[in-house]
Amino acid sequence: MAVKKNLRIGVDVGGTNTDGVIIDPTRSSEADRGIVAWHKAPTTKDPSNGIADAITTMFKSASVDPASIASVTIGTTHFVNAVITRDATRLSRVAVIRLTGPFSKHAPPCVDWPSALRNLILGHFALVKGGLEVDGDLISDIEENEIVEKCKKIKEKGIRSIVVNGIFSPIDTVKRQEERAAEIIKRELGNVDVVLSKTVANLGFLERENAAILNASILAFARQTISSFQTPIKKLGLTCPVFITQNDGTILSGEAASRLPIRTFSSGPTNSMRGAAFLVGNEGKGEAMMVVDVGGTTSDVGLLLATGFPRQQAAYSELSGVRMNFSYPDVKSIGLGGGSLVTRVRDRLKVGPESVGYKLPEKALVFGGDTPTATDYTVASGGELKIGDPGKVRNKFPPEDIDAFRAETRRMLEQIIDTMKTSPEDLPVLLVGGGAVIAPDSLKGASRVIKPKWSGVANAIGAAMARVSAVVDTVRSTESKSEKEVLVEIEEEARRRTIEAGASADSVSIVEVETLPLPYIADKVRFVVRAAGDFDYARAGDFAQSDVPNAIQNEPEIEASHQYKSGSAPSNENALPSNPEEDKDYATAVDFNAYRPKVTNREWIISETDLQWITIGCYILGTGGGGSPYSTMLRVRGILRSGGTIRVVSPDDLKDDDRVGCGGGAGSPTVGIEKLAGDEMMHAQDHLYSLYPGGRPTHFIPIEIGGSNGLQGLVLGASPNLNIPCVDGDWMGRAYPTKWQTTPVVFGERAIVFAPVCIADGNGNIMYMPTATSDLKVEQIIRAALSQMGSSVGAADGPVSGAETRRWAVEHTLSLSWRIGREVARARKDNRIDSVAEAIIDAVGGKETGRVLFKGKIVGVERKLWMGHVYGEVIIEGSDVDDCSSPFSGKIKIPFKNENIAAIRVHEGEENRTGEEKNEDVLAIVPDLVSVIDAQNGEAIGTPEYRYGLLVLVIGITASERWTSPKGIEIGGPKAFGLGHLEYKPLGRFVKPVSVIDEYDEK
Repeated sequence: MAVKKNLRIGVDVGGTNTDGVIIDPTRSSEADRGIVAWHKAPTTKDPSNGIADAITTMFKSASVDPASIASVTIGTTHFVNAVITRDATRLSRVAVIRLTGPFSKHAPPCVDWPSALRNLILGHFALVKGGLEVDGDLISDIEENEIVEKCKKIKEKGIRSIVVNGIFSPIDTVKRQEERAAEIIKRELGNVDVVLSKTVANLGFLERENAAILNASILAFARQTISSFQTPIKKLGLTCPVFITQNDGTILSGEAASRLPIRTFSSGPTNSMRGAAFLVGNEGKGEAMMVVDVGGTTSDVGLLLATGFPRQQAAYSELSGVRMNFSYPDVKSIGLGGGSLVTRVRDRLKVGPESVGYKLPEKALVFGGDTPTATDYTVASGGELKIGDPGKVRNKFPPEDIDAFRAETRRMLEQIIDTMKTSPEDLPVLLVGGGAVIAPDSLKGASRVIKPKWSGVANAIGAAMARVSAVVDTVRSTESKSEKEVLVEIEEEARRRTIEAGASADSVSIVEVETLPLPYIADKVRFVVRAAGDFDYARAGDFAQSDVPNAIQNEPEIEASHQYKSGSAPSNENALPSNPEEDKDYATAVDFNAYRPKVTNREWIISETDLQWITIGCYILGTGGGGSPYSTMLRVRGILRSGGTIRVVSPDDLKDDDRVGCGGGAGSPTVGIEKLAGDEMMHAQDHLYSLYPGGRPTHFIPIEIGGSNGLQGLVLGASPNLNIPCVDGDWMGRAYPTKWQTTPVVFGERAIVFAPVCIADGNGNIMYMPTATSDLKVEQIIRAALSQMGSSVGAADGPVSGAETRRWAVEHTLSLSWRIGREVARARKDNRIDSVAEAIIDAVGGKETGRVLFKGKIVGVERKLWMGHVYGEVIIEGSDVDDCSSPFSGKIKIPFKNENIAAIRVHEGEENRTGEEKNEDVLAIVPDLVSVIDAQNGEAIGTPEYRYGLLVLVIGITASERWTSPKGIEIGGPKAFGLGHLEYKPLGRFVKPVSVIDEYDEK
């Protein structure tokens, strides 16, 4: 008679301990939660030995029949540790082939990596024809001969891991460009690893490529490691599938994990969270729970959603200095653990962040050591805790110190819990980990505090009980079907993928849905849908034989594939040079009191520090729009690092007959994160001035300071065929959604300002308008052309005179961006982010010109697409975002049309009503600036990045007097955004920004 396979094994292989557990899920509702056996022991040098020891020990302790094991699921930190430690013996060199046509060349692969890691991994890169537009049309098709030529180079260098990355490849289901390129590569190079970027991550070209490169580099080591995991399973006579846990708390087959090891990088914290949820069972079913994993050195805190899955990070995650966009749990850590040092600093008892860590058994007082730790204070405070020799700490500390320890531990935990909460309501807090004993039994903000039994092996339990999931992240048309109808189709696709991954059909449900209309693109919506279900053990046999070979054919041992140590890679003619100076955080690596920007003869010569500060300020002045300036910053940085000079002059110094040109990007920010700029802006400029009779410009001015376009004047001015200075000003003083919402139109001194105009898509298509009936008509025609030009173009506007620029420009806005960015960087360096909003207000002119409008947490976001623009509303609830009690209460709403329009106080029960706002409820409104800032780092948050739970600061800045005339308020005020029932009242008094040139000129 066949033995029933009803037991699951979970093993978590950490850097310090290997934990194991055997669970009978059919008994999960019983008092012991179905836990048959558990084991904790130090991790062995060869992890397979630790796995075998854990399983063998558990089999013996509980007399388990190996034939009853249905699955073994392993969580491991080995792969992520190889990247963090930059282990040259485990990381392979990688070649990158981009299918981008003329785009992305100004941001080469690994451009934003730490130089040592880049030179360790990046062996070769090439840009070839290919790529898609956002609507699925071709930028260009791939050319086989071009890829064959690149393969010859890769073969010469002996590189066996290749990444293929195409523009908009995640939505490429028809042209299959990455797949076709991979077939050519494998035919030419034989049995090598080829990683398709679309299989690793989603939209976001650079971030997806970064993840794919790391994944490719770790593949050989992952194969060897996962194969070694399977060896003890076979030796023990187990005939069940072996799974690996991934970042979102679900499982991958061993074979899938060997292809996508990057998906396991953050499985440790996730396993703990899932294990904690399992231990509380029905007690926490259907509600969100905070999980606090208290170790020896740190406490890791994450929010487990009502779906049973961890909340994921927002748009981007970062690992070892590499920015990526794949799924990663939102976990924050504080320096509080069982081994935390307890010291008195002046009048305050300080707990952590220093810790004795794994040396607790020899350093702590209760074990005969000489170092007071959190564990010692916990034992000394009484209770039932029996660790070491309690007599060594009884009466050791004054009662007031024990009380202070309790209070400080409570404060630290309550603060991090509040930071991670998404609503003000209390919620259950689960305490797990070996250090959980130091935490109090009640906490402010917790509906209840639960310290479940077996919490010390919660990570192994989470691995054993992991589920199966799949995600569909795509852009679809809603022209012929409603958004709801398209969503039904995508949800069905997500369910199908989940079942294919091993879930039982009747257990699959949709656990996450997000819809993001694409601005400036009619009838296009980005859908992100996640489905999850329980593993179908009736199909276990389908996965039991998916063995991972130790190596692919002719693959050298991973150690032998590197003939160099970390940081000294072999020469590579197209790799970026290694330079420790590059790895500086130029925003903070200065003496803020001593730093002086270089200003010579009334010209400001931009440095990398200046650039970083201006970039931060531009996004804040973007008032939620304008697109992230990150990729443009990389381009400007590349100009500086290649020896280019970028000059800025004051509008005050322009001569009457100077010719001031203008240019920038137009289109959807979603396209901008995928189709990185080529030379489209310069194509537009060159074509315009080949036809324009008035001569080439002598200066450039940005059309808007807000967002990415705030840096475009620097790019254009420094181009080799122009080499002219950029004016310290712009036509908006912020970001506005349309081209006619600019100060030249406000002044109305010309019948039309923005014609002639030229736009280019970078792919050979150029449109020139010598004249038009109005600036509004120019806007309308360009928006119509965008849909046929890839929804992203570079624009060139005919020049205006120096005299006109002095009258029309919003002055010194590059200087203003610089000052804002400097204060954010200073607050970051000095650990004063809690007062960064106030510092920004001081930088723009003080309390007269702006104010902190609100501090709180995003609790609601709505978006809809209309006439090419994304309209929406974000609700923010007042809460404590720093160490101090927040003076802000209630809720505000911020309506937006690509950019934020206003900040309006909400009366309870009116969140979703329209047209009922009253003037007395308006905290700030256009043309004044309303910016939302991340309370954790001081960076701007764009409207596409708004999401539930973000802690934010809202600031208001009084608009330039260029906007406060009746005409300016008509064009850029409430009426222009459909809020004509509200009256514009200035937030404060405009204070003209102080020019960097005026302040720091050498003369």
